[in-house]
Amino acid sequence: MYTDIVFDHFMCPRNIGSMPDADGVGTLGDPSCGDSLTIYIKVKDQVIVDIRFLVFGCPASIATSSMTTVLAKGKTLIEALKISEEDIIKALGGLPEAKKHCSNLGVQALKNAINDYYQKVTAASCTH
Repeated sequence: MYTDIVFDHFMCPRNIGSMPDADGVGTLGDPSCGDSLTIYIKVKDQVIVDIRFLVFGCPASIATSSMTTVLAKGKTLIEALKISEEDIIKALGGLPEAKKHCSNLGVQALKNAINDYYQKVTAASCTH
């Protein structure tokens, strides 16, 4: 059912945990299955230098969230915005058809975190 890569990211998720001093935070929930994901990013010179996540969900949600952080870490914000659901599924070696929607959680939560970062930077520059 799941590839060895999916199983590995489920059993040993990368970059898991919260980040109290995050530069951007993005949350997304999928009401149809009950999964919820929050991604935290730390940005320096437009590059994601650290990324963490907290997820409540099935094994596929945990694995896709973990892989999302692996793919995004070290990328510029522009590069990270281009990460697609297909990129995550491919990096995991595939997902069962019924679980492919889980990859959307990571993509959207990452975009929300980046947008949150941009909003904070814009708001900070407007106060000067």
